[in-house]
Amino acid sequence: MGSGTQTFQHRSLSVKLWPPSHSTRLMLVERMTKNLTTPSIFSRKCGLLSNDEAEEDAKKMEELAFAAADQHYKKEPDGDGSSAVQIYAKESSRLMLEVIKRGPKVNDGELADKATDLRGTIFDISGGHREFIEADEAKELLRPLGEPGNSYTKICFSNRSFGLDAANVAAPILSTIKDQLTEVDLSDFIAGRPESEALDVMNIFSSVLEGCHLRYLNLSNNALGEKGVRAFGALLKSQNSLQELYLMNDGISEEAARAVSELIPSTEKLKVLHFHNNMTGDEGAFAISKIVKRSCSLEDFRCSSTRVGTDGGLALAEALKRCAHLKKLDLRDNMFGVEAEVALSKAISQFTDLTEVYLSYLNLEDEGTEALAKALKHSAPSLEVLEMAGNDITAKGTASLAACIASKQFLTKLNLAENELKDEGAILIANALGEGHGQLNEVDMSTNAIRRAGGRHLAQVVVKKPGFKLLNINGNFISDEGIDEVKEIFRGSLDMLGPLDENDPEGEDDEEEEDEDEEENAEHEKGLESKLTDLKINQ
Repeated sequence: MGSGTQTFQHRSLSVKLWPPSHSTRLMLVERMTKNLTTPSIFSRKCGLLSNDEAEEDAKKMEELAFAAADQHYKKEPDGDGSSAVQIYAKESSRLMLEVIKRGPKVNDGELADKATDLRGTIFDISGGHREFIEADEAKELLRPLGEPGNSYTKICFSNRSFGLDAANVAAPILSTIKDQLTEVDLSDFIAGRPESEALDVMNIFSSVLEGCHLRYLNLSNNALGEKGVRAFGALLKSQNSLQELYLMNDGISEEAARAVSELIPSTEKLKVLHFHNNMTGDEGAFAISKIVKRSCSLEDFRCSSTRVGTDGGLALAEALKRCAHLKKLDLRDNMFGVEAEVALSKAISQFTDLTEVYLSYLNLEDEGTEALAKALKHSAPSLEVLEMAGNDITAKGTASLAACIASKQFLTKLNLAENELKDEGAILIANALGEGHGQLNEVDMSTNAIRRAGGRHLAQVVVKKPGFKLLNINGNFISDEGIDEVKEIFRGSLDMLGPLDENDPEGEDDEEEEDEDEEENAEHEKGLESKLTDLKINQ
């Protein structure tokens, strides 16, 4: 519906949600196949499935999930099928997780060898206390890397601070295995060192690792700045096959961002690019956008907390149009504003594979929210996480957002905290979550000037979701009676209800003062809830 008009109409109760259409079943198979072939924490430990094996497993899992849900539906043929949909989604997720943890199939005799081989490929000294490493300790600590015939392909030196002497010990050892390395984690490995020594250490590691054929490189938490980026110049210039690059909390300024763009020769294979918590600004965003434009295979892009304003946001939005395979987008905590978000909505409309989107604290307001919600509604059919907190969204902008949310049946987490939704917006969102959404486990609607009616309605909807974990409605204006009602709804499962210590029963909206007494407040809430409970959301 349009943002300015609302149609009050009861939903039809004759709609059957089960069985799913053939196209829906095919979409689930495709989604599971992509998840099984996407690198993750589990795949690094258990191995990554081939596309053929993943597709075969996905078809079997979908059939098993469908059979379980259909058997349940046959026991309640007069129902609308919503519980069958929930079982279908839940069973699919459970089976998929089992396959991911299992990893690629192996012959019985190969299982033990596989586990041994996997342990022998990762060399990680990041555990334990964060501490300085001197020459003698480095020699002993890195000794396994120098043993003939080792099969290490990944090294992680994070959380240990290398000085110049330790770096000179590490260099000849690393030179013996550089040709077999595919993953290098040097995050937070010069902490507490003087700048001149830190730069020398980075130059040593860069020189010895130059020419490695890496798929994964993490240089985060090193306060690089432009000098640090250029100290790693030899290593960066030699990389033509990077799939994952992390430069978080590195002091990436405008000049440093330009250096990154200049030094990396190719990003055609890049799937993950993270620039979190830097001082990039608009000019730096222009440089990052050049990298993004060249990264047509990008699946996971994070540019959060980087001080990017409208001009930089526009550049990034334009660059993201090239990234048709994007699955995860995180632009939180920047100063994009409405104009950049409207531009971003045009890019998002192309993202059919998107599963996670983080757009909190971007100054969206209602106009930007409506543009993004409409774009997301017609794309991202498998969206699982939606965060749009702290964007000055009011009830006016909630109608389009609610219609979008209603269409996202795989949603697991929704965060709309620190907006201005009030009861009207809260009930719209609750209604959007009312049908299906069997995988939903977390909703954050804190600090939204919500009162008794909105809080009660949200609680009534989410408490029925299988596997639901947390409702956060703290920091609102819910009366003491309303709090009691919410707690009663969650009776027996209060662990699913977040803290309520910041709720203000006597709170007033910033824009208008309310002098109604308790009886008038109660009547107002009842009237509002009766009007909005069955509000139709055009989908």
